[in-house]
Amino acid sequence: MTASSGSATPPEPSPVGTVGGEWEVHIERGKIREFARAMQSESTAYEGPDAVVPPTFLINAVQWAPADVRVTLGFERKRLLHGEQEYIFHGSLPKVGDTLLARERVLERFDKPGKRGGQMRFAVIATEFRSADGELVAEARGTFIETAAKEPK
Repeated sequence: MTASSGSATPPEPSPVGTVGGEWEVHIERGKIREFARAMQSESTAYEGPDAVVPPTFLINAVQWAPADVRVTLGFERKRLLHGEQEYIFHGSLPKVGDTLLARERVLERFDKPGKRGGQMRFAVIATEFRSADGELVAEARGTFIETAAKEPK
């Protein structure tokens, strides 16, 4: 999902229901171990040839996504906050050697008044992760917030 950087006008946001393109997510042994260590986990489930992913590992999937497959937030990056993240697994955790097919979908968009004035904009984005045969393996749902623009003095 893309956000704009700097002060340029952000791109038009993808509307609710928009589905992005698909990309491959390869589950690699070394990346699982690195992520688990960064999370200060000592669990042996995240090591070895049969390692499973830590539950929040799928946040890394966007690192492999080509820019042209992601949905567009349309938010200014300097005002962007990551408000909430949720993971739903529909069976066993993905493991070393799995290749998942990921795709983003815009679930919801809404505005709320900011506590310091102005409007805050929200977008809820789901990333679905499917096996090669199309089975839904996991979902990641993130809520993103564009804080209200500062009022001119």
